Amino acid sequence: MSVKQISVFLENKAGTLQGMTAALAENNVDMRALSLAETNDFGIVRLIVDDVYAASTVLKEAGYIHNVTPVLGVCIPDEPGGLHKVLQIMGEANINIEYMYAFLGAASTGHAYMIFRVQDRKAAAAALRTKGIRLVDQDDIAQL
Repeated sequence: MSVKQISVFLENKAGTLQGMTAALAENNVDMRALSLAETNDFGIVRLIVDDVYAASTVLKEAGYIHNVTPVLGVCIPDEPGGLHKVLQIMGEANINIEYMYAFLGAASTGHAYMIFRVQDRKAAAAALRTKGIRLVDQDDIAQL
């Protein structure tokens, strides 16, 4: 079970992020989550979208360098300590988290969602499932 993340490499100058989002918007690709990391010369935009194939095609045709990476999507209870519980389970399973970012679903779900890039996605998923934590996959993302 995984979510597909698209990482897009952008030159760090005014307008490049807008150009990328315009290409996606003009082709009806819905972004569910976005994370931006930058250096002096370039940035990496990490995207979770409703339709990975469409987004990847649009980005390729628009000349954007990108890749698709499987990541772990986790449903976090929207309550104090919800994230802590997930991190504790991963810590106990000796899972190293490379990076993570959050996004919200509909308010009526009572959950937030986290995207985790971990060294061992299968081990992390197994540890979380064992403790009753719900994971989301790409089909779930398309429905949010």
